[in-house]
Amino acid sequence: MAELRSPGAAPLPQAATAEAGPPAADMDPVEYTLRKRLPRKLPKRRNDVYVNMKTDFRAQLARCQKLLEGGGHREICVHGLGLAINRAINIALQLQASSQGALQLAANTSTVELVDDLEPDDPDEAGEPLTRTRNNSAIHIKVFYPGPQ
Repeated sequence: MAELRSPGAAPLPQAATAEAGPPAADMDPVEYTLRKRLPRKLPKRRNDVYVNMKTDFRAQLARCQKLLEGGGHREICVHGLGLAINRAINIALQLQASSQGALQLAANTSTVELVDDLEPDDPDEAGEPLTRTRNNSAIHIKVFYPGPQ
């Protein structure tokens, strides 16, 4: 599968489009605008935290601490997608370190299918919108207090 290309890159191959359309030879990526759709979310529970790269790290860490300490939750689930995987891991490790080892971690990875829309810059031209699917890695970390043994 072809990767996303910046404007001015070589023409996209036909395999990169999900819809059947005109041959790729007459498609110029400069004439299309890339619109990334939001990923499909997992069910949102009170103890789910979706980590991103736009929000401040300390604010996300404080939210997790508040859920564990003041929110009455014995476990939270930290989710990270793509570039935010590293940040999700760091948050989970910081939570574990600040609890002096009282918290345990259980991590699962997955692959999420994302959909991008390529919209023509000039709607008057014959170009029609195209869609492209791509895969992105995700991590789901369960941060919890172990039960009595």
